[in-house]
Amino acid sequence: MNAEIIAVGTELLLGQIANTNAQWISQQLAKIGMPVYHHHVVGDNMDRVQDAFQTAERRSEVIIITGGLGPTEDDMTRDAAGMILQQKLIEDPKSMDRISSYYEKNRLPMTENNRKQALVFEHAQVLQNDEGMAPGQIVTHEGTMWVFLPGVPSEMKQLMTEYVLPHLRKTYDLKSEIVSEMMRFIGIGESSLEDELSDLISNQTNPTLAPLAGEGEVGLRITATGESHEEAINNVSEMKKVVLDRVGRFYYGSDEVTIEETVRDLLKRQKLTVGSAESLTGGKFIEAIISLPGASNVCKGALVTYTPEAKQHVLGVPASLIDSYGTISAECAETMAENAGYRLNADVTLSFTGVAGPDASEGHEPGTVYIALQAGSEYSFVESYHFDGGRDKVRKRAVKKGYELLFYYLKMKNN
Repeated sequence: MNAEIIAVGTELLLGQIANTNAQWISQQLAKIGMPVYHHHVVGDNMDRVQDAFQTAERRSEVIIITGGLGPTEDDMTRDAAGMILQQKLIEDPKSMDRISSYYEKNRLPMTENNRKQALVFEHAQVLQNDEGMAPGQIVTHEGTMWVFLPGVPSEMKQLMTEYVLPHLRKTYDLKSEIVSEMMRFIGIGESSLEDELSDLISNQTNPTLAPLAGEGEVGLRITATGESHEEAINNVSEMKKVVLDRVGRFYYGSDEVTIEETVRDLLKRQKLTVGSAESLTGGKFIEAIISLPGASNVCKGALVTYTPEAKQHVLGVPASLIDSYGTISAECAETMAENAGYRLNADVTLSFTGVAGPDASEGHEPGTVYIALQAGSEYSFVESYHFDGGRDKVRKRAVKKGYELLFYYLKMKNN
């Protein structure tokens, strides 16, 4: 079996809202072993919606459609599908009662076009929408299952969970479970990761491997099938062991975990605290960890010193050092980190100084960044980097590099 998901709505094509419905539905279908081969987004145009439905009918056995079931003229999903299904639309009494009751309870006038939301196909299995007005529907036509769901995520999820997924399990012999894990790496590029795993990627069958580039990091998705959920999980685990044997030194976590969360956990485990001295990053490094639960156990704070005067008066960077080396220098970064460590009483301190852009500064091109890491008298590190991109991207890359450096320091200290 294979499924296709079609989202109807011009607002999706305009980027006014994200198509999170397709992502969530795909995840749920994968859990029951039904692969999704196509995602399709189509605007509110009758010809294009009907064309999308006809294309889906030719290539997919299960078609799940979200959106276009509302009361307005541009809600045309039912009409477009009706031309293919050759079934009359009739008013569902239970749905109509719910719609009428809503307006009565809220003392609102109900316009006539709201009756449109209660229309269902003559031979449909009607799915009661407890979160909204328009019901969902399941219609089987010439061997293809059509599922119609509202576009509002809370309504769609209720109908999928309560009705659609159980119906799919009951209707189809779904023996093959699908499980995925997204492994996350930092300190290695996508091309290098792929080179380390080239033979595994070239010969992949089950599981499959897919490297994915990120902002300053790389992901590797492992996807496996099995006759049971346990078998699929075991297939993923076996491949994960092989991957870790080769590139485990770059691995920091899986799925939804972030590098900031991993660093927080390492700090907590080692009973260490962190602070920062920030210039071009403007506090973004420390903000990322403060945003996490449990930050008060590991975070001492930050000193944001954007100007040379602030570096002198707040951090105690000597004027003579700035005169000799400038604020964008290894010497300044080292002193910022060391002095901030004393002032914040942090076990580990990072400093960031550089040029985010758009203009050059002190003879340095935009993207030039110095990062220092200081751990008392035990460890000291400073390095210069050059990050491409605009001002915001340079600042984000600097923060991510800071977490990469802190991650490797904590790993080294842990070993």
